[in-house]
Amino acid sequence: MAETNPALGPDLDSPYGGAGNQLAQFGAGCFWSVELAFQRVEGVVKTEVGYTQGHLPNPTYRGVCSGQTGHSEVVRVHFDPAQCSYSTLLAVFWGKHDPTTVNRQGNDVGTQYRSGIYYYNEEQAKLAKESLEAKQKEITAKIVTEILPARKFYPAEEYHQQYLEKGGSSGNKQSARKGCNDPIRCYG
Repeated sequence: MAETNPALGPDLDSPYGGAGNQLAQFGAGCFWSVELAFQRVEGVVKTEVGYTQGHLPNPTYRGVCSGQTGHSEVVRVHFDPAQCSYSTLLAVFWGKHDPTTVNRQGNDVGTQYRSGIYYYNEEQAKLAKESLEAKQKEITAKIVTEILPARKFYPAEEYHQQYLEKGGSSGNKQSARKGCNDPIRCYG
């Protein structure tokens, strides 16, 4: 129960950066490259990578990767809807991953890599479902993306935050500049 387990409760955090800003959560495989794609969107004021939809409070990366916590790796996006619509964010989400693979994106395999849209209000839920229906008309394989209410968000460890912008393990920094369309290279 959400009353006894905070991990099962809703995400009640406030959006960063001022009145009128909103939150969105997306799971599309490894959160590093997904985060960089959202960082580049005009109107996105902050991104965070972390864990949601699991049953264990305060999960760690190691715990999430074990598959025992039920969490999904997600990007939580803080955005200004006057500059960036939720539909724009959905377009980035659909364009950044393969929504037809169960618990997998490329070489990354596990329940934490599932495709998911986690909404904060009924308008987001409606737009997410409509976008899934539209995307399904474009492709023949069945989309397996889950669309669920946003649960408690647990930020990932600091070294994961803006990982590719900081250069990852190789030190090759990638641009998070708004509008940048350089190819995103994911590396551990």
